[in-house]
Amino acid sequence: MSCLSSSKIQLIMMSVTDPNLSDRFTSAMEEIHNEHLKTYADIVDTTADLSHSHRQFVKSALDTCLKKCKDDEKLFETIQTFKRELGHKKMILKEKQLAISDTMAEVQEKEMQKEDIIQKIQKLKEEQIKRKDLIQFQNAANKDRLKNLQKARLVFQDHLGLEIRTILGKTQLVKGEKLQFVFRYIHPSDQDSAYVITMGIKENGSYQIVSSDPVVDCLPVLESRLQETNNLQAFLANVRKEFISLARS
Repeated sequence: MSCLSSSKIQLIMMSVTDPNLSDRFTSAMEEIHNEHLKTYADIVDTTADLSHSHRQFVKSALDTCLKKCKDDEKLFETIQTFKRELGHKKMILKEKQLAISDTMAEVQEKEMQKEDIIQKIQKLKEEQIKRKDLIQFQNAANKDRLKNLQKARLVFQDHLGLEIRTILGKTQLVKGEKLQFVFRYIHPSDQDSAYVITMGIKENGSYQIVSSDPVVDCLPVLESRLQETNNLQAFLANVRKEFISLARS
C-alpha cells in the first residue's frame, strides 16, 4: 500500500477539533479505501498481465522445447541412418579389400606361372637347339656313314656278292629303319647260301648290331671296335671272315 500524504494527515489532525469529524473521517477513510482498491486493482491487473506474459512465455518455451525435441529426434534418426550407411559401406569396403587381396594373389600366382612357363619355354628352346645341333651332327655322321656304305658296297657287292637291304623293324627293340647285309660266296659247296647281319643307327649316331644269322660269338667285340673306329669296311670284312670260319668249321 502507498503511504498517506501529508495534506491528508493534516486534514485528519484538524478534524479532531472539528464537529464534523465523523463525516470527514468517514470520507477520508473511504478515499483511502478507494485508493487502496485502486492500488489493489492495479496490482491485480499487473499480476494478470504478468501471469498472461508468464503463460505466453511458458507456452513459447514449451513449443520451443517440443520443436527442439522433434529436431533432436530427426537428428538422432539421421545419425542412425548415417551409422547404418557407414556400416554398410564398411562391409562393402571390406568385401572389396578381400576381393582385391584375392585378385592380387591370383595375379601373383599367374606371374609365378608365367615365370615358370617362360623358364620352360627357354628350356624347350635350349633343348630344341641341342636337338637341332644333334640332328645336324647326326646328319653329318650319317652322310659319312653313307659314304662308307657306298665304298663298302663297291668293294663287297661287286666282288664278294654282298647285298644291302633296307628293312623296317616291327618290334620295339628293332623299331625304325635298319640295314641288312647279306653275304654270299661264303660256303664252299653252296655259293648262293646267305649269311646275314642286321644293323641300325642309334640316336647318338653310333652303329647298333641288331642280329646275325648265323650267330657270330665275337660279334659284340666287333661291334665295340666298330663304334671306336667307325670303320664300317673293316667291320664288314671281319664279319665276313667270321662267317667263312663258321662255314668251314
